[in-house]
Amino acid sequence: MNAIVERDPKDKTLLDIGGGVGAIQHELIKAGIRSAVSVDASSAYARVSLDETVVRGHADRLTHHLGDFVDLADSIESADIVTLDRVICCYDDASRLLERSTERATRMLGLVYPRDGLPNRAAVWLLNLGLRIRRSDFRLFIHPNTLVTGILEGAGFRRVHLRKNLIWQVVLYERIGSQRL
Repeated sequence: MNAIVERDPKDKTLLDIGGGVGAIQHELIKAGIRSAVSVDASSAYARVSLDETVVRGHADRLTHHLGDFVDLADSIESADIVTLDRVICCYDDASRLLERSTERATRMLGLVYPRDGLPNRAAVWLLNLGLRIRRSDFRLFIHPNTLVTGILEGAGFRRVHLRKNLIWQVVLYERIGSQRL
């Protein structure tokens, strides 16, 4: 998010895929974006986000959609900035999710997703084993960096920011030929 704020997002639009409780939307509204759209498949997160939207007085600038973004994408307007914060690791078909996301991003696309390496793969395997034992249908995924990079570069984006820690990587892409924010 800091990389987006550093590019002065005033008067731009945001599409936050997997928007959760609304942290990114509210922070970028505070930074001056004109409007935001949140899409989340979790009704529990959507309720919390909607409540927080009212509390913060952002109801006139923030729209919420409940459902799977891939299924809803055709009904969602494009935005200057698209974000997916810890979303692709919860989605089995990352290719389709990323392709639909790039179709909606006119200027920038920001991602937070797990690093592709043996330690993370082992951790996710163990977490998924625990989920299976508890009979949960939910699964986590580590998608190859080459897949993510290939789809974004193939859609006309170039990486302008990368930060990594032990588990996560934060990446910001900018559409080639778009005017910088």
